[in-house]
Amino acid sequence: MTFIATTKFVFDAHPDNDIYWCTADCGWITGHSYLVYGPLLNGLTSVIFEGVPTYPSPSRMWQVVDKYKVTTLYTAPTAIRSLMAFGDDHVTCTDRSSLRILGSVGEPINPAAWRWFHSVAGGKQCAVVDTYWQTETGGHVIAPLPGATPTKPGSATLPFFGVVPALVDADGRELEGPGEGNLCIKRAWPGICRTVFGDHARYISTYFSPFPGYFFTGDGARRDDDGYIWITGRVDDLMNVSGHLLSTAEIESALVSDGDVVEAAVVAAPHDIKGSFPYAFVSLKRGLRLTEEKVNELKQLVRNVIGPIAVPDVIQEAPGLPKTRSGKVTRRILRKIAEGDQKADLGDTTTLLDESVIGHLWTGRLAMRTG
Repeated sequence: MTFIATTKFVFDAHPDNDIYWCTADCGWITGHSYLVYGPLLNGLTSVIFEGVPTYPSPSRMWQVVDKYKVTTLYTAPTAIRSLMAFGDDHVTCTDRSSLRILGSVGEPINPAAWRWFHSVAGGKQCAVVDTYWQTETGGHVIAPLPGATPTKPGSATLPFFGVVPALVDADGRELEGPGEGNLCIKRAWPGICRTVFGDHARYISTYFSPFPGYFFTGDGARRDDDGYIWITGRVDDLMNVSGHLLSTAEIESALVSDGDVVEAAVVAAPHDIKGSFPYAFVSLKRGLRLTEEKVNELKQLVRNVIGPIAVPDVIQEAPGLPKTRSGKVTRRILRKIAEGDQKADLGDTTTLLDESVIGHLWTGRLAMRTG
């Protein structure tokens, strides 16, 4: 029922004429939930695609849209940013007039990517639905309804039917009105997971023990004056710099607001005095290099957007980021590279889409050390 309802309302499903394409891998929760179950239970025609959206041409995704007259496209911010890097021409050379709904899933979408998705990919004619959910929630829990919910670039907007989110501070107090805290859910909803297979104690300790009486998502969020929810990232992605808790997602969003930056990832690196400092990896548009001038511009940008405490001590050029096949950035690898210990155990790297990225990042890291 969760997949039927969320697909129907979040994607404004019309089985008579909708062609639906979710680009997720079938082995990922989004793949079998919103590539198979949700669309087919609503009678939609679902496109299944094997490959990457940039091969053999950066226009590949949009050519598929035109070929099959796709009306609803559901993809990840990582894919959106990678397509942005190739420039607008690879998009605008295609028609795309069949599109009416554009969906984002998998991580918070930064405002710059949201605007590009809306204005370039959608030609300012499509609704953009940024969907927040988790494997554990069983389906969308925060998302706009096309044509009914006014959207804001970067915000997942408002809760889905029956979902009651709450922001809770570190002491377990629920916050009212605008504010920022731990994102929890107050009441059970149809898609909630019932247990962790073979380890129910872990289920309780992970989701219900941190804040008794609430389901804890593990994410941080802020709520604005209109009640809109903005996901700030995993709580365990917070870093402590000189006693200040900083969200890596906010720093990343500031960095990618620069027109030359396609993608950014920020991790905490150890510091003898401050405890830790922000270490940033940035990927630039094709043909551009990270000069000292650009590094200074990016640092000033973060200073202006967030404040001096959030300015990365180090900004390293990254030809690519280590990502799983589902598009998730593997931050533990970036942390090890930032720490600079080549002998460190990176863990299992076989799940990465492109393992060669690690070598390129180490080369850049060592060049910074000796340069």
